[in-house]
Amino acid sequence: MRSKSYSLGLAGYPLGHSLSPQIHGAALHALGISGEYSLYLITPFPEGKKELAALLDKVKVGAIHGLNVTIPHKQNVMPLLDELTSAAKAIGAVNTIFVQDGRLIGDNTDAPGFWADLQQFIGSKEQERQSALVLGAGGSARAVVYALLTHGYQVAIAARRTEQAQALFNQFSTISNQLSVLDSVQRSLDTDRYSLLVNTTPVGMHPHENASPWPMDMALPKHAAIYDLVYNPRETSLVKRAHTIGLLATTGMGMLVEQAALAFELWTGVAAPRNVMKQVVGM
Repeated sequence: MRSKSYSLGLAGYPLGHSLSPQIHGAALHALGISGEYSLYLITPFPEGKKELAALLDKVKVGAIHGLNVTIPHKQNVMPLLDELTSAAKAIGAVNTIFVQDGRLIGDNTDAPGFWADLQQFIGSKEQERQSALVLGAGGSARAVVYALLTHGYQVAIAARRTEQAQALFNQFSTISNQLSVLDSVQRSLDTDRYSLLVNTTPVGMHPHENASPWPMDMALPKHAAIYDLVYNPRETSLVKRAHTIGLLATTGMGMLVEQAALAFELWTGVAAPRNVMKQVVGM
C-alpha cells in the first residue's frame, strides 16, 4: 500500500477557490504516502461532456486512482458511470468516484460528511434537535436533506426556485414522510419550531461576505443551531449574526474536511488523518 503513488483529483468549474489539494496533500504527507491531488477544470455541459468522459477514462484505466466531483458536474457525471452506491442514487448526486472490479463507481460522501460534522457540532444536544429548516434545494441541499431524513429529522425546505424545491421533495418523499416545502422564508413563518437551520446556498460566500440567506429584518429561530455550508469567509454573515445573539453556529469547513476524509479512505483503504486535514485549513 505505502509503495503505491496515488494520483487523485477534483473535477469541476470553477476551481480556483478549492482547498482540496491542501487537505488531501496534507493527508498523503502525514501518512508517508506518495501521491498528488490535481485540479481538473471541466467546462460546463454540454461543451464539457467530452472532457469529463475523457477524464473518467483515465480513472477507469488506473491513470487516476480517485476523483472528486464538484459543481456543476455532480449530476452530469452520473450517466457516465457504471454504477452508483445506494447513497448516490438516493441523493441524485455524485461527489466521489472510485474503481471497483474495473467498474467506475459513483458515491456521495457529502451526506455522511455533513452528518458526522453535525454530530460533533451539536454534541450531546443532538437528540434534542429533530426539526430542521434547510435553505436551498441544489446539490448540497440534496445531501443535507438525505442525511437529516435518514436520521429521523423532520425537514422543511425553503428555496427561491420553487420548481427545484418541488423536485427535491418528489425525490425524497419516497423515503420519508417527514419532508415539506415552504413557499419562502416569510414573517408569517413560525421559525421557532425549528431546532436546526442549515444554509446550503452560496449566499454569503466570498466576495459577497455581507450578504445573508436569512432576511435581515427577520429574527433567527430562537433555539436553533445554525449550520452554514459556506466556509469562505470563516465566519459568514449568518454565523456572525447567530453568535451575536448567543446561538450555536458554525460554517461548513468541518463538513468539507469530513467528506474529504471519507473519500480519501475509499481511495486508499487507510484511515484518514482528520486532525492533520483540519489543521491545514486552520480548524
